[in-house]
Amino acid sequence: MIKYVKWEDSLVKLTWSAGNDLPPRDLITSVHGFCFQDNKLLLVKLDNRGWDFPGGHIEEGESPEQCIHREAYEEGYVTGTITLLGKIIVDHSENVNWDPSSPYPKVGYQLFYRMDIDQIHHFKANYESSERIFINPNKVEEYYTHWNELYDEILDYALKK
Repeated sequence: MIKYVKWEDSLVKLTWSAGNDLPPRDLITSVHGFCFQDNKLLLVKLDNRGWDFPGGHIEEGESPEQCIHREAYEEGYVTGTITLLGKIIVDHSENVNWDPSSPYPKVGYQLFYRMDIDQIHHFKANYESSERIFINPNKVEEYYTHWNELYDEILDYALKK
């Protein structure tokens, strides 16, 4: 599935690609997880963003797998088993405002994982999240402000895994 989105004053092409092949590490811009406990989806309330699913940027020396485990714990205080679902290809090739000195590559990747939660830890709100909830996945649009059809496709894929 392909979707064009407006980021600030730019049009960016996003393409969902299911599968477990990893792109080059230096082209991965972020890692995200759909985390499940008893068929409920974890959402975290992030500072200045509202309800979201756990995820973030890979830290130096960290693998994508280590990143999603860290982000799920820091934001949702959960641990579990992960499965790579695929990636969103973030393509700035048609973006006339793309700057070669940008910290993001012209074509980058956002990885998506499914986590089956093994343990729910005490929620401390020590990082960038202030709350967590577990919801029926079919109701995610009621919480997540910037939900879109790409996320629908990824979530459907995650539910089938």
